[in-house]
Amino acid sequence: MTHKEKLSALRAAMRQQKLDAYILPSSDPHMSEYLPDHWRIMAWLTGFTGSAGTVVVTRDFAGVWTDSRYFIQAEEQLRDSGFSLVKLVVPHTPEWISWLKETLPAGSRAGYDGNLISMLLHRKLFNELGDRGIHTVPDTDLISPLWQDRPPFPPAQAFEHPSAFAGKSVPEKLAAIRRKMREAGAHYALLTALDDIAWTFNLRGKDILYNPVVLAWALVSPDGATLFIRPSKMPGILKDKLQEQGISVKDYDNFFRDIAGIPASKAVLLSPSSTNANIYHTLSGARLILRDPSIPALLKSVKDPAESAHIREAMVKDGVALTKFFYWLEQHIGKTRITELTAAAKLESFRAGQEHFMGPSFATISSFGFHGAIVHYTPSPESDLELTVPGIYLLDSGGQYFDGTTDITRTILLGEPTPQQKQDFTLVLKGMIDLARCRFPEGTKGYHLDILARNPLWSAGLNYGHGTGHGVGYFLNVHESPPSVSPRCNNDPGAVLEPGMVLSDEPGLYREGEYGIRIENLVQVVRDRETPFGNFLHFETLTLCYIDRKLIEPSLLSKEEQKWLDHYHEEVFRKLSPRLDEELRKWLKKKTKRLIQEE
Repeated sequence: MTHKEKLSALRAAMRQQKLDAYILPSSDPHMSEYLPDHWRIMAWLTGFTGSAGTVVVTRDFAGVWTDSRYFIQAEEQLRDSGFSLVKLVVPHTPEWISWLKETLPAGSRAGYDGNLISMLLHRKLFNELGDRGIHTVPDTDLISPLWQDRPPFPPAQAFEHPSAFAGKSVPEKLAAIRRKMREAGAHYALLTALDDIAWTFNLRGKDILYNPVVLAWALVSPDGATLFIRPSKMPGILKDKLQEQGISVKDYDNFFRDIAGIPASKAVLLSPSSTNANIYHTLSGARLILRDPSIPALLKSVKDPAESAHIREAMVKDGVALTKFFYWLEQHIGKTRITELTAAAKLESFRAGQEHFMGPSFATISSFGFHGAIVHYTPSPESDLELTVPGIYLLDSGGQYFDGTTDITRTILLGEPTPQQKQDFTLVLKGMIDLARCRFPEGTKGYHLDILARNPLWSAGLNYGHGTGHGVGYFLNVHESPPSVSPRCNNDPGAVLEPGMVLSDEPGLYREGEYGIRIENLVQVVRDRETPFGNFLHFETLTLCYIDRKLIEPSLLSKEEQKWLDHYHEEVFRKLSPRLDEELRKWLKKKTKRLIQEE
């Protein structure tokens, strides 16, 4: 079926169920950001492939609400689909609820699949739509009967994150979770987010492209733990090892039956943002303790010394791969036909040559020229541009290694720059440096620091629509909550920046139809010093890759910013050069040449 035909079929199903609206978030039963193919409903229905969006269909309108990262992409992909792009004013907010309240008359019925809506959002819908006399129908799956060739449940087996890399053992992690449970007065902790479960049980998988997680549920009690996973996905040796550690392994499909049996006298601690509405209804007889973020989310966001040491090794390996790639690109541009797709494939081949490489950490954003202005652009055979001179090439990529997850963006110039390009690049660089070199007191939250990265751009009347930084997992999801740096006020417990957290630092600037610029390093929060005014922290930059000096206008950088860049380039050369051959060392030495010459 075409997307218009799918929309017509969906509306026919709505009429049968007497629904006036149907809501489809980009989600799965675990509230994942990136989805197994089995749950990529939004892409199947509308053609829009972005990782964030909500579809709302009424009898006379069908819209996809998404944020500024995807505006250009969504406009292209939704063309002639029957669906319209609705631009979110504030990212990650359900503005479509207000639209429904204004559009639907009292007595209307709005349906959705409770497996795909968080209990947090479900309660918001129930309350806000209910105040307008609109009824919510949360047990309505209209997609399964329509999607005849739906991809199956992911079949790949789980595997162990090797003990040499995993940091703490499973019993140690469960003990830490149980300490937090006792503090909260909980008899059980329900784990629903896939990366929480992977971290807790030192498991990894291949159920979601780029995110090394496995589809599972888990329930932790004071003296036991149960992992719910399909039997075909659990190797016998691994199952035996978990059982030796006191963990019961049950079928994924038994999860709802088992949690329904939790006595009403017991308190269950769960995360309302990562627990779906059907679980909430199943637990309606139990006493619920609601905490966001979840216990494992808070624990895993703070990397321990062993994890931190491994991450630094992964950064060296990733830096070597990137150095080899950019050298190759410089040697072959204009001589060999290189496109966005072939460049991305070449970079992956260099990463694959590094020890313990497991694959990309997300779809490589290999974007040349005007494609760089599409923040989350992914090249396809239909859109694949050739890299030519002159032009700006934006490359946002990352790798998954047993010893860490990487995420880096570099913007490089092919040819000679224009004055505007140099100014734009340098203002973005100033913001990246100013955030990287800041010191801040304990208790600081990410949104307190966001202005540091934006101020150089704001001073020139410029801005970017995405957040400045996101948390990064440890051989886990490249987007990891709760750490973040963004303008969005967040007062959750995990909003405080703590020593050990790893985040991205990635301001950008996008001129539609021309080019995009983004510079991204990963940083780790570390202790700085103690003063009479309290304990202070700072960021240590982890990413190791040169920054294109051809695009820098030195007069726009302060002396402190220039010193930071020179010191950074010295670190890049010092840490990468021992693993490069003589020709590459000489090339990298030129790329990391000082801006401030020795007197």
